[in-house]
Amino acid sequence: MKTSILGTDLSGMVGTRVVELLSTEFDFIDLSYATGIDITNYDQVLSKFEKTSAETVLHMAAKTDVDGCEDEKILGEEGPAWMINVVGTENIVAAAKKTGKRVIYISTDFVFNGTKEFYTEEDEPDPINWYSITKYEGEKLVSESGLSFAIARLAYPYRAVCSLKADFVRRMLEKAKKGEKLFGLTDHVFTPTFIDDIADSLRFIFNKKIEGIYHVVGSNSLTPYKAVQQILDTFELKAEIIPVKREEFFKDRAYRPFQLALKNDKITGFGINLLEFPLGLAEMKRQMEFVNG
Repeated sequence: MKTSILGTDLSGMVGTRVVELLSTEFDFIDLSYATGIDITNYDQVLSKFEKTSAETVLHMAAKTDVDGCEDEKILGEEGPAWMINVVGTENIVAAAKKTGKRVIYISTDFVFNGTKEFYTEEDEPDPINWYSITKYEGEKLVSESGLSFAIARLAYPYRAVCSLKADFVRRMLEKAKKGEKLFGLTDHVFTPTFIDDIADSLRFIFNKKIEGIYHVVGSNSLTPYKAVQQILDTFELKAEIIPVKREEFFKDRAYRPFQLALKNDKITGFGINLLEFPLGLAEMKRQMEFVNG
């Protein structure tokens, strides 16, 4: 018999791939608007929790549009970003406490301010925009709940095939194939993560019931400019790459942390393999070629 997992927003870019890869081992129960559940409504959440014997909740639901969240900052705790990311998490935690369930909370690299050379799980978060503030509030609700929990911080997830949304790799590929110019940030560092590796990590977290905070991210960090070069090289495409600085690229947009090199030693210490970006791209290409025949 498969283990049941309650999941919020399993219909997103990461969630659908997690379900696709792990559905032979786990029975996922989706809590989302698509299934009639609004996580900002505690009664709806509790009712669903009470009706299932699932012992684990994978809380992925969040408003992740960084610029959209920043526009809502003026609304404070009345805005959708706070309601979904904070109140929704508060409801998940409260329902989990009442029904004795374990919570796996999906968070973000953006909880850091981006001023250090690299970040480990021991570093103190210091969110600098409204999106990251709401996500860190969610982290605190989970970690201070007294529940059995794990927090998985993700960063720039990408995958081979997804009709829902284009991640940054597939956006670059689409532009290159159309002959468009590509822009690459030269003074920004990020840590791209292959979604299949996220699924592998979650499998381990589900099965081993490990607790605490984990950076479930790729095994190397680089500038977007370098990343675009590697994308073109892997897929044997030609395109002009325009180097650009953060000040110009993010003009009139939410402020973002500029140095987000996250270390994943804690999760990889269990034997989990999180690919470096070139290897993730190679596997992505292999999968795309298989799908396209």
